Amino acid sequence: MAFDYGAKRLGIAVTDTLQLIATGLTTIHPKDIKLFLTEYLKTEEISCFIVGEPRQLDNTLSETAGQAEAFSRQLIKLYPTIAVKRVNERNTSKMAMRALIDSGVKKSDRRNKGILDTVSATLILQAYMESL
Repeated sequence: MAFDYGAKRLGIAVTDTLQLIATGLTTIHPKDIKLFLTEYLKTEEISCFIVGEPRQLDNTLSETAGQAEAFSRQLIKLYPTIAVKRVNERNTSKMAMRALIDSGVKKSDRRNKGILDTVSATLILQAYMESL
């Protein structure tokens, strides 16, 4: 399960058991993560949490990196048996917007930041799986 962390929204993506395809799942508010995961883990198994690590073009950590790190620590505390890994998410929002445009999503629907965050989480998860 991968997360595109934002102070207002968490984009969430998951993969199949064979870890072949990343799929966007949903977007939630960060404060709702414990409740969301408690319900999700009742029916699904997760072997690893992937959290996007926001970076600048020069590869330095961005302003929101500290918040994403705090979110990672929260996951470790809540679910100590599930590994937490960080993946560079530089340019995922731009790539997500390009993917939405290329797939023919209407401009009015592209304004929905939740869709963009879910696609970004999918790209983060796909990048992680490709690195394995």
